[in-house]
Amino acid sequence: MARIVMKFGGTSVANLERIHNVARHVKREVDAGHEVAVVVSAMSGKTNELVDWVQNMPKVAGADSPFYDAREYDAIVASGEQVTSGLLAIALQSLGINARSWQGWQIAIKTDNAHGAARIQEIDGSDIVRRMGEGQVAVVAGFQGIGPDNRIATLGRGGSDTSAVAIAAAVKADRCDIYTDVDGVYTTDPRIEPKARRLKKVAFEEMLEMASLGAKVLQVRSVELAMVHKVRMFVRSSFEDPDAPGMGDLLNPPGTLICDEEEIVEQEVVTGIAYAKDEAQISLRRLADRPGVSAAIFGPMAESHINVDMIVQNISEDGSKTDMTFTVPSGDIDKALAVLGDNKEKIGFDVIQSEKGLVKVSVIGIGMRSHAGVAATAFKALAEKGINIKAITTSEIKISILIDGPYAELAVRTLHSCYGLDKS
Repeated sequence: MARIVMKFGGTSVANLERIHNVARHVKREVDAGHEVAVVVSAMSGKTNELVDWVQNMPKVAGADSPFYDAREYDAIVASGEQVTSGLLAIALQSLGINARSWQGWQIAIKTDNAHGAARIQEIDGSDIVRRMGEGQVAVVAGFQGIGPDNRIATLGRGGSDTSAVAIAAAVKADRCDIYTDVDGVYTTDPRIEPKARRLKKVAFEEMLEMASLGAKVLQVRSVELAMVHKVRMFVRSSFEDPDAPGMGDLLNPPGTLICDEEEIVEQEVVTGIAYAKDEAQISLRRLADRPGVSAAIFGPMAESHINVDMIVQNISEDGSKTDMTFTVPSGDIDKALAVLGDNKEKIGFDVIQSEKGLVKVSVIGIGMRSHAGVAATAFKALAEKGINIKAITTSEIKISILIDGPYAELAVRTLHSCYGLDKS
């Protein structure tokens, strides 16, 4: 017998028929004798609808300002998960399973006061553990907790993944299964490269890089949390037949295991290729090469909540002037240029240049730590395809390359092939 947390995303619970299918997945684990908690997202599209309502209410009411109370935003958008948890509890009860729904505040999942993007601070899982021990399935509304002001607080987009991992850590679950519309983590996006392979195991660090660099399978914060608390995660498909062969396998169910590096016996040099579209590049020319310039640039950017990624600074020839280039999401480019313009005198640049429509392609693998020549292989392969590199950043287990948007798919396929990821 094991203790399992199962998480189902919006597409998995998009309608009543799919919620019934989810109930069959849960029943399979209950029938096998496991203690089960389930975390659910809102039905597909529901959160977007609720957010749209919130954003349009001030306009309809004739307010001069489009701003609204973030606490009321949380109270509204959290209702989507409440509906799903109740419906799944009813579906399970209809199958003869003892189940009840739980809201974040009932557990309680305690968060900080950052409404709309709250972070979990504490979970008391004792009540759920006791109920599971009595044979009851806990169906938990994901994405939500309760803040220090005693009001509902939501965890940000994709927050149900974080809820599931946090609950798995709190109840000391043997496994946290993340059910989605794909059957695992692939070497790259199969829509771009049909030869992409499903990975059996991925280390936490690799998954963290893949999630932050464009892979949409898991939310970054959920992987961070799993790595800290050593929560073993399986990425699985909710659209497979719940009773298909192997689906009930406790140790090796179909899907991809996200685990500690020590569990991976044979480490590939490169595990996968990720990409992120809609990157923009900003270059500040002829900056004064003096202490404090970087703080003058990136301090105001941080205060404006603009996420800066790749940063490249040229070494000045005579020690007086230098150039600084960095990337931001394309959606933030206008705000970033405005912030830099407002601080031009303090920063001291001569010219500012910008370019949109760029793509960041990343090569990821824990095996890169002990192998030389990984970067050279990528650069040579891209050069042979005539793809120009605009910027490069590296870490122990990743190389990120900035290129022009139209070359994104060619670059992904080229890198996937040059590292042999298309071979089984």
